[in-house]
Amino acid sequence: MYLREWNMTVNKICCIGAGYVGGPSCAVIAHKCPNLQVTVVDQSAERIAQWNSDKLPIFEPQLDEVVKACRGHNLFFSTDVEKGIRDAELIFICVNTPTKTFGWGKGRAADLKYIESAARRIAEVAQNSKIVVEKSTVPVKAAESIANILSANVKPGVKYQVLSNPEFLAEGTAIADLLNPDRVLIGGDQSIEGLEAMEALCWVYRHWVPSGNIITMNTWSSELSKLAANAFLAQRISSINAMSAICECTGADVDEVAHAIGTDSRIGPKFLKASVGFGGSCFQKDVLNMVYLCECLNLPEVAAYWQQVIAINDYQRMRFTKRIVESLFNTVTNKRIAILGFAFKKDTGDTRESAAIYVSKYLLEEGAHIRIYDPKVPEDQIINDLTCVEVTDQPEKVKQLVSICPDPYLAAEGSHALVICTEWDEFQSLDYQRIYNKMLKPAFIFDGRLILNHQKLMDLGFKVETIGKRLSRDQTKVVRTFANGTP
Repeated sequence: MYLREWNMTVNKICCIGAGYVGGPSCAVIAHKCPNLQVTVVDQSAERIAQWNSDKLPIFEPQLDEVVKACRGHNLFFSTDVEKGIRDAELIFICVNTPTKTFGWGKGRAADLKYIESAARRIAEVAQNSKIVVEKSTVPVKAAESIANILSANVKPGVKYQVLSNPEFLAEGTAIADLLNPDRVLIGGDQSIEGLEAMEALCWVYRHWVPSGNIITMNTWSSELSKLAANAFLAQRISSINAMSAICECTGADVDEVAHAIGTDSRIGPKFLKASVGFGGSCFQKDVLNMVYLCECLNLPEVAAYWQQVIAINDYQRMRFTKRIVESLFNTVTNKRIAILGFAFKKDTGDTRESAAIYVSKYLLEEGAHIRIYDPKVPEDQIINDLTCVEVTDQPEKVKQLVSICPDPYLAAEGSHALVICTEWDEFQSLDYQRIYNKMLKPAFIFDGRLILNHQKLMDLGFKVETIGKRLSRDQTKVVRTFANGTP
């Protein structure tokens, strides 16, 4: 596409950052725009080597096929960051924006050091005009910071326009989300050059996305929309999890309650599945970012509202683990507990903020021996997650008490309890009679994702505990309690 005000044609795209956002996003762009050359650059030689190998660094359904169809033709992965920046007319910034672990805003604010580093690298290397697109999840006004860095270091004859183009990918369905997005948001400056830059990015997406699904707006609305979307989704999960606690106390069934309110067209059924809690790279980070933003804007009541979404999520994890301990006769010390699933959700190998990490942490603190199985998470990743400072101050305890198993049957053998932490489809079709025969009795199953047939499990002899409902053996006790007049 030729840009009149820029005297420039968009032929080459560079993406800085070969992670969960940059790799899949640019693979789909290359797949759908065969006329464009797309290069993904990263300083990590190991990560780039993985993108160029038969085993990609991340697991996503359909990702392998898309990458292999384009790689070496119009999709390239390289450690030559400077060449990628220099050659491209349009540059995506897809670097990590973790929550700060120290200083002002610790535990809430986004750490923008990688964003700033990318902007300074662009300013240092660029020899002609560029459209710079922030795709990482960032606080409102981050694009303005990028623009300030670029303008303060601009070379003669070089011009920049900074756009916001937040990603809305759900891990496990990222490629499907990219191929058929609900919407593509593009925010930018409302000047003539800003509008032309936005049109250039719209042109890229129009290769496969209907024009009606591409929404343009000002930069700050685009940045806030990303945080707002994740905050609203997280709030729905915390809301139904709060309901699950009430259901367990009253005898209501959370699935029935979710179905009843989900049939209301004003509410809808999505994200009303009770569970052990949400995880992933975005929800907690973005909600905490929203909390920090509200505090900085002197909106303490709004900050407290969003903080409670996180508090309920933490409460749900703790409550679920406490139920495990109480069911196992108020002690799990030296007891063997099998955890099925370590990824934060099915169809991904990502473990960031996974509920399994927190459940494992609490059980380790109680002295339990944990056996973990996950079909996609490597052993070293599990051990790294459990030995990080945020999880334990005694890494030697992890080595003593944690075993990683190659299959679910070995994990369950000789265990006192089985805990479902990830909703992998394979867990629904396991031979639970075989599992029951090999477990210590009474054999407990704790379904943290509401994916199993609880009646069949009880018929086999399992003691079943789950989120948001009292199973049949407890219902008579609840009825008698209320009949006796005790609320």
